[in-house]
Amino acid sequence: MATFLFDKIIFGPIKSRRLGSSLGVNLLPNDCKLCSFDCIYCECGWNTPGIRKVFHPREEVKARLREKLEELGRQDSLPDVITFAGNGEPTMHPEFDGIIDDTIELRDALSPKTRIAVLSNATLIGREKVFNALRKVDQNILKLDSAFEDTVRLLNHPQGEYSTAVLVERLKKFEGNLTIQTLFVRGSYNGQPVDNTTPAELEAWMKLLAEIKPKELMVYTIARDTPAPDLVKVPEKELRAIADTVTQMLNIPVQVSA
Repeated sequence: MATFLFDKIIFGPIKSRRLGSSLGVNLLPNDCKLCSFDCIYCECGWNTPGIRKVFHPREEVKARLREKLEELGRQDSLPDVITFAGNGEPTMHPEFDGIIDDTIELRDALSPKTRIAVLSNATLIGREKVFNALRKVDQNILKLDSAFEDTVRLLNHPQGEYSTAVLVERLKKFEGNLTIQTLFVRGSYNGQPVDNTTPAELEAWMKLLAEIKPKELMVYTIARDTPAPDLVKVPEKELRAIADTVTQMLNIPVQVSA
């Protein structure tokens, strides 16, 4: 199915299902997806094999963000949030930590009421500079689609070594100062059934949430075209039932986007 890429460093503001008026920052190449996961549901499509890792220079990111915030300030339309997302995993940028420092500086000067958020698959939080940078932002939104490694490999296609146990220990180091995001989906991929909403999936996932103790949880489902064609949305009613169970059993606030 058709997917799309972000063709600019700074895009939007757009209306985000989860974050409100969001000014996006894409640190990845404009013409392809570059990510440490290759999720079968990713709206940006598949990774491009053999691509050179060419990231937008830190200085250019800062300049473009300054220009956009100044423009939006003149229009009295500053965003609710500056969101690092784009065509892949933002923490892959070798100067991610410095770019976060630049963004905090610009936000404080030009749009002090605006939050800073990072949407990340959490694969690189073992790097000290990435971990420390994520601790500085208002919303570090980190992915956990399943407790089962077989499901993660089916849904997310990690591009290197992956261990759920290691990931959970790293997430626990945030000491609750993080948001977990989980995308629920059903269907099939290459003849294999896909469903991370089964009772076994949910029970194991909730056990990990109890260990991680995030300050917030975001649950959502696909909203746009996906590279794997045989996936379907999970109904909003079911997402809300999952959210209610998490709130009742773990006392974690849950935001639902369908």
